[in-house]
Amino acid sequence: MLDVSLLHDVSDTWVWLPDPMGGYAVRGAYDLLTGGVNPIMDDALELAWHHQVPLKVSIFAWRLLRDRLPTKANLATRGVLTYEATLCVTGCGHVETSDHLFLSCSTTVLLWQQVRNWIRCMGADSNNLSDHLRQFTYLTGGGKAKRSFMQFIWLLCTWVVWTERNNRLFNNVVTDVSRLLDKVKLLSLGWLKTKKAMFVYGTQRWWSNLMACLGIG
Repeated sequence: MLDVSLLHDVSDTWVWLPDPMGGYAVRGAYDLLTGGVNPIMDDALELAWHHQVPLKVSIFAWRLLRDRLPTKANLATRGVLTYEATLCVTGCGHVETSDHLFLSCSTTVLLWQQVRNWIRCMGADSNNLSDHLRQFTYLTGGGKAKRSFMQFIWLLCTWVVWTERNNRLFNNVVTDVSRLLDKVKLLSLGWLKTKKAMFVYGTQRWWSNLMACLGIG
């Protein structure tokens, strides 16, 4: 503070240091946060945002792709947990990193398989979150509507995995994979009905042939 001069005739003001002239803007803050992201990662981050997905889920996905979630591995890095306390909550014996929890854990792998069976879309899955999202969204073929739906399902599935992880960790409640799949089905129908007033399909038809309901089979 020794080099700070106070002027009696000048009012105090807030200054956004990254842009002192233009001031603070949401876009400027976003550019600052993502400025060190490579183009491939940036492409994946764009897929975190979807108009039919609740905002809190898109924010969660953005944090996930940036590896900013409080996984046990991240908490250990910050000194919150010891290494001995970082094992995956499913009991698989592996450290709970983001890539492991959402892609490689045996419980999650089975969920992804069952989701693919439900939407009738097979494919190879990457063990990297950004690559997994892009592959799941783009490599199935189809037009814009189908790509949008695949993006929608990916975001929903990761949300279901995270809520299940937290239920196991904090509430000691374990849900088997078949019921997690039911949750994916119910949430997908509920989110679509919330955003599309004309989406009138019931659970039975949605369960059996969702692509026909969407008109993108």
